[in-house]
Amino acid sequence: MIQEGLRPILEQIRQKALQHGIASLSLERIRAYEEIPVDELLKYVQSNEELVEKTLELEREKFMEIFLEYDFEGMNAIDILMIVSKEVSNKFTEVSPSITHQLKEWFPEIYHDHFEKRIQFISDKIRINLTKGINQGMYRSDLSIELIARLYISRLIDIHNPDFFPPEEFSFKTLFDQMFESFVRSVATPVGLEYFEKQKKSLLF
Repeated sequence: MIQEGLRPILEQIRQKALQHGIASLSLERIRAYEEIPVDELLKYVQSNEELVEKTLELEREKFMEIFLEYDFEGMNAIDILMIVSKEVSNKFTEVSPSITHQLKEWFPEIYHDHFEKRIQFISDKIRINLTKGINQGMYRSDLSIELIARLYISRLIDIHNPDFFPPEEFSFKTLFDQMFESFVRSVATPVGLEYFEKQKKSLLF
């Protein structure tokens, strides 16, 4: 859990990294930004590696907060997917595949650890949603939950690949929204698809 005093500083640093690339994720570079309290930051991190680790931990926490913000108990599985996907699309709209590529290249071990933790969290949530949707009749009963969860993760990885989707041509929001709709259409029953279309219109998704 990110310390309360560190979180607002990391939010500022995160914005700098999104604007100027991960070169901003260095203590040397941050000293040039007058609005960032470097002395306060140094109470929590002492190296560039620690700074990157904490920034990526913030990314994971921001994603997890979506599930803490809503009470999904008893909710329709498609509604849950729509809410989560809309929140991800809105909150991470500025995410660029080029940032991911730079992190993998400059901090491979730190990024790999972050990637594994995030993928495990998403995989668990997708499996829960698929099980709920099948039980509710929203998703097809012949689905392999493990296979579909892995395919979803594979697609999520692909949209962060700048070789497949150059960031100057495809925004994260566009890619994620398209991936989400394709996913729902691939797993929904006729009843689930009808419900999805109805909800999409009413929510202006």
